[in-house]
Amino acid sequence: MPATITVGLIGDYHDAVPAHQAIPLALQQAAQGLEVEVGFEWIGTETITSAASISRFDGLWCVPASPYRNMDGALLAIGHARSNGMPFLGTCGGFQHALLEYARNVLGWHDAEHGETAPDAPRQVIAPLACALVEVSDLIRLQANTRVASAYAAVEITEGYRCSYGLNPAFRAALVSGPLRATAYDGAGEVRAVELEGHPFFVATLFQPERRALRGDPVPLVVAFLRACMSGAGR
Repeated sequence: MPATITVGLIGDYHDAVPAHQAIPLALQQAAQGLEVEVGFEWIGTETITSAASISRFDGLWCVPASPYRNMDGALLAIGHARSNGMPFLGTCGGFQHALLEYARNVLGWHDAEHGETAPDAPRQVIAPLACALVEVSDLIRLQANTRVASAYAAVEITEGYRCSYGLNPAFRAALVSGPLRATAYDGAGEVRAVELEGHPFFVATLFQPERRALRGDPVPLVVAFLRACMSGAGR
């Protein structure tokens, strides 16, 4: 029998969100290619009050469509994956909140905020993009010798977005000069993906790679994520 991998989808499910429609397809396609069984569960952020609710999974995927009903729940899940070596993928809102969790709990910026939910905060780690990326596809340059570049076997890709917020350039240097590294950029050099060095798999992208599955295409980054979940299963 094929191995079974279980993935916790951190976010607040809504069937009208294209990324939420795509994620099960992306997981199933990746699992078929890897010859494993995949199970997944949508975990509403308001239900995450302790690590016990998410520690049973082989990996966590923090999904698009924020603001979340409970930001603290999402940050708790991300922090658990980061500090316990659990494979983690964050896309769109997951990217934004991975940066916010790192800022608060690794850099010690307890006043770090998301500009969408705290527009008057002085330390908006996540701020409005200079140009919103709503239903836009764009060229992305990948840093060589990174997990994301290895997953795509390329250094340039085109992916889709649906977002209006991203990494605030004012805090970029401090955020990505340590173990958390920028690994993908748009044409203007803005950060579009990050990875955590020394972690089995901790990757977050502002773009939504899962959307490829809506047109029947494989999603390389989800394949890489599931492969990491396989390696850590039963730990």
